[in-house]
Amino acid sequence: MARQDVLVTGAAGFIGFHVAQRLLQAGHPVVGLDSLNDYYDPALKNARLDLLKQHERFTFHRIDLAERDPVRALFAGHRFPIVIHLAAQAGVRYSLANPHAYVDANLQGFVNVLEGCRHNGCRHLLYASSSSVYGANTKLPFSVHDNVDHPISLYAASKKANELMAHSYSHLYRIPTTGLRFFTVYGPWGRPDMALYLFAKAIVEGQPIKLFNHGDMRRDFTYVDDVTEAVVRLIDHIPTGEAKVEGAALDPGRSTAPWRVFNIGNNHPEELSTIVSLLEKEFGRTATKEMLPMQPGDVPATYADVDDLMREVDFKPSTSIEDGIARFSAWFRSYHGLRS
Repeated sequence: MARQDVLVTGAAGFIGFHVAQRLLQAGHPVVGLDSLNDYYDPALKNARLDLLKQHERFTFHRIDLAERDPVRALFAGHRFPIVIHLAAQAGVRYSLANPHAYVDANLQGFVNVLEGCRHNGCRHLLYASSSSVYGANTKLPFSVHDNVDHPISLYAASKKANELMAHSYSHLYRIPTTGLRFFTVYGPWGRPDMALYLFAKAIVEGQPIKLFNHGDMRRDFTYVDDVTEAVVRLIDHIPTGEAKVEGAALDPGRSTAPWRVFNIGNNHPEELSTIVSLLEKEFGRTATKEMLPMQPGDVPATYADVDDLMREVDFKPSTSIEDGIARFSAWFRSYHGLRS
């Protein structure tokens, strides 16, 4: 990849921080964008941002993507060849009570990114989708070649909408776009609203861990360094579109437009009980478990088929859950000033 400015939206967020840091370490100039909202503690976002600002090739803009004029000016001023759009209003449960936040950030914000790419010569837009798009699907592992027409939360619907919006721009304006369906990303600098962080915090504080569906949940936990590697490899893997085959059924994972989606998952779901046991071992404490019914908008299992990722960029996430949790736990202790 040529060393031209790369835009990373959500640069103060969990995945955005790691992707920006990886690009900077490889010598690429990175323009970071984030609104630094208070969905979770902005102190964590600012701590990530402070690390990125240590790189002389990093510049930062505090912009809300839903605000059209600042976004238009940023794109016009830089004409980014590569845009990695990782900013979003995240969280399934939060979407039940705050639906407008998802429309503003994930729909309005995304169309502003698409318009910026359209008018300023972007040669590849990569954007965050989510395993949540699989919704009510029950066939495992989840494949990008399966239909995803039954989202069960507004968050999932907004991510499915992003894929559809990207496809329309790829078709109309030939903008190459790649959707990244992330599966339960975890690791150092992780989000405090996600299961691993919540479990660790509860264990350390002696509070009960809430296990939904009475603990019968499996998640395809994917270590953040593996996610970052997949994203970086896909930057130069630019979609060109498939040849049209008359009479053939349309493949949900491909298109005649320069549009693709990929699962970014570990291809190995873990029982939540295993996660809790590993955290208990890391922190030397026994967790108190509170068994609860399934929450609205949730699913019992996620499991990624990553055959396309392996075939096309020769990569499959491989960090073991034991190694990943050990690294997360070491960061958690350090960040919170806990004794080892």
